[in-house]
Amino acid sequence: MENNCESKSFNNKKEAEILLKKSRIRIDEIDNELFDLISQRTSLAKDIALSKEYLGMPIYDKNREEDVHKKIKRLSEENNLDVDIIDQIVDMLTILSKNEQKEILRRNVDGQY
Repeated sequence: MENNCESKSFNNKKEAEILLKKSRIRIDEIDNELFDLISQRTSLAKDIALSKEYLGMPIYDKNREEDVHKKIKRLSEENNLDVDIIDQIVDMLTILSKNEQKEILRRNVDGQY
């Protein structure tokens, strides 16, 4: 993961404006990529929910979530990112997945799957 924190110096206002515009365009692209990845991640909830149901496992898997948070902490530290904020983002992704799993299981019980 690239983390470019080097300081920029500008020769004029135009250079700063160009960099600002390019950076904002790239942020928009990354936001789109993040949305696509979140969508892909959430779409796996059906497979996970149905597998857990068949295996008799609860939606909440404490060990799995602890492992994910340990990995996230390590990656955050390695990349000089705020561990607490990244942890909150992962919590939100986990909640999104669990909510989707619950909905899938509810639909499955209602005979829609």
